[in-house]
Amino acid sequence: MSAITVTVNGIEHRLEVEPRVLLVDMIRTRLGLTGTHIGCDTSNCGACTVLLEGEPVKSCTMLAVQADGRRLTTVEGLARGSELHPVQVGFHEEHGLQCGFCTPGMMLVAAALLERNPNPTPEQIRWAISGNLCRCTGYVNIVKAIQHAARLRADAAQPVAAGGAS
Repeated sequence: MSAITVTVNGIEHRLEVEPRVLLVDMIRTRLGLTGTHIGCDTSNCGACTVLLEGEPVKSCTMLAVQADGRRLTTVEGLARGSELHPVQVGFHEEHGLQCGFCTPGMMLVAAALLERNPNPTPEQIRWAISGNLCRCTGYVNIVKAIQHAARLRADAAQPVAAGGAS
């Protein structure tokens, strides 16, 4: 067994894990965060995507011990209390999901993209999500959802006009 410390969604966890345990299994079974999905077990689908230090990683191909001392974000960590993350709002408003299996990974990739590029083009969005497979939507509404989230973020960043004219 190996002792590790990981901060997941802002909460520090100290765990004993076998060195062979995959990060996705630790997240789901030890931490009970089942929003991270297990899809293909080969890193092809992206359903297991989480953010490691803000960067998307496929947690089915990473060992839990490799996350020792690092910060992870799962889909459960996107919202702040009852306030949804702009990406979550975008997926809801633009119908960016059908069955929902790929959605957590898509949302995390989108959140990372918008941190690096607050106003991505549709082509940049498609490139960013290209490592995540969706078998239901055809990606059109996913792209719209991410564009919607970008607009929400931009609107939130705009200063509010103070007072009125004198």
